[in-house]
Amino acid sequence: MTGRTLRAPRAHRSNAVHPGAWWIWALGLGTAASRTTNPLLLALLIGVAGYVVAARRTEAPWARSYGAFVKLGLAVLGIRLLFATLLGSPIPGTHLLFTLPEVPLPDWAQGVRIGGKVTLEGLAFALYDGLKLATLLICVGAANALASPSRLLKSLPGALYEAGVAVVVAMTFAPNLIADVRRLRAARRLRGRPDSGLRGLLQVGLPVLEGALERSVSLAAAMDARGYGRTAKVPPAIRRTTATLTLAGLIGVCAGTYGLLATDGAGYALPVLLIGVASALGGLWLGGRRSVRTRYRPDVWGVRAWLIAASGAAVAAVMIWTGTQDPAALQPQVVPLTAPTLPLWPAAGILLGLLPAFVAPAPHPTTKQPPEATQ
Repeated sequence: MTGRTLRAPRAHRSNAVHPGAWWIWALGLGTAASRTTNPLLLALLIGVAGYVVAARRTEAPWARSYGAFVKLGLAVLGIRLLFATLLGSPIPGTHLLFTLPEVPLPDWAQGVRIGGKVTLEGLAFALYDGLKLATLLICVGAANALASPSRLLKSLPGALYEAGVAVVVAMTFAPNLIADVRRLRAARRLRGRPDSGLRGLLQVGLPVLEGALERSVSLAAAMDARGYGRTAKVPPAIRRTTATLTLAGLIGVCAGTYGLLATDGAGYALPVLLIGVASALGGLWLGGRRSVRTRYRPDVWGVRAWLIAASGAAVAAVMIWTGTQDPAALQPQVVPLTAPTLPLWPAAGILLGLLPAFVAPAPHPTTKQPPEATQ
């Protein structure tokens, strides 16, 4: 077998990866990030997400939002360190870095301070905590850059179509906003006008908001012209059963997910999550009977989608298993302050998240449109 046959094919409409697979992969990385404060493992997760995005994202406008999520993560990390410096940290420390002037506060504000001693242990704790949140944001940004929102909306079951429209519109707001800002700033630079600073921001903000309003009105008109909102009549008993199964399933999914993310809930979380998923799927199947819409060329969940989703789930499973067997490897000590080490098995599990960079179809280097634009 030659090397050419082993390479991933070029992306086109027929072999595009299901958008749900990208979200499962990204949520798996996010679940892994929520289980650890080890900066080496978090940096490895960021590197895996960034490599896959760089290798497999297209030139679509919504695919350019990854950089904004990275900047947002860095901003969150900086704010967390700033708050730990100005407002103090609950972590006691012995390595004093410097002392800020402390603002005297009244008696009713006991436990809160502004200024005072800043220790190395407190800053390390803030760094680990902020890096975890930044990694979660970057994982969500990776899903936004790889999964097409319009294809994700088409893939939703009929029972969730109305709610899915609101969710997809919310997810596309940030990519569209970034694309509009870049377009307007480029136009202002061509005209020799300032595009930075407060003045440039104010002059760019109004056209961006106007464009968002125009898109919303156009979307509403298009949905109304296509008969959006029409539903079939179903018996009342089926409606009540659907509501009961869906509500119970969502509660089970929330409780199971919380147990997986928590430190002590891994024992009961998986059965509760599976029961909740089964109940929710039953409710969605019954609820889909009232939908009268059809799908044109629906996305197929193929072998590549299974591999991508499984790689994200494997990363989360390895981190959850390590948290039950060796929690100290995922939570480095700050009191006393010790240098974090890179545990072997969690690091190897995180590297499984690189699988989409090799099995997902590669974007064509000359195309400027996403695969679905050729429909």
